[in-house]
Amino acid sequence: MIIVTTNSIEGSKITECLGYVKGSTVRAKHIGRDMMAGFKTIVGGEIKGYTEMLNEARTVAVDRMEQDATNLGANAIVCFRLQTSAVMCGASEIIAYGTAVKIEK
Repeated sequence: MIIVTTNSIEGSKITECLGYVKGSTVRAKHIGRDMMAGFKTIVGGEIKGYTEMLNEARTVAVDRMEQDATNLGANAIVCFRLQTSAVMCGASEIIAYGTAVKIEK
């Protein structure tokens, strides 16, 4: 599956537009990590537990979006975007979305 942020794929022709596809996940860290992150905000620096959590969440969301596109018969996704939002204290949603298409080289 080719996934790009652009409206087209260089060297390929979009032969069919299959529509909107998405994948999302909501993730939270356990209370111990949350407390440690709170301490880290006092001294500054990267909060590695949250970095890892968001990296994992992005991977899951993109995988789910790709599966959604595969189910439609797509071989590419154009106009790919990622978005995040807080859904409650300590939990974030990551959504990956784009347009599923069929392309030929």
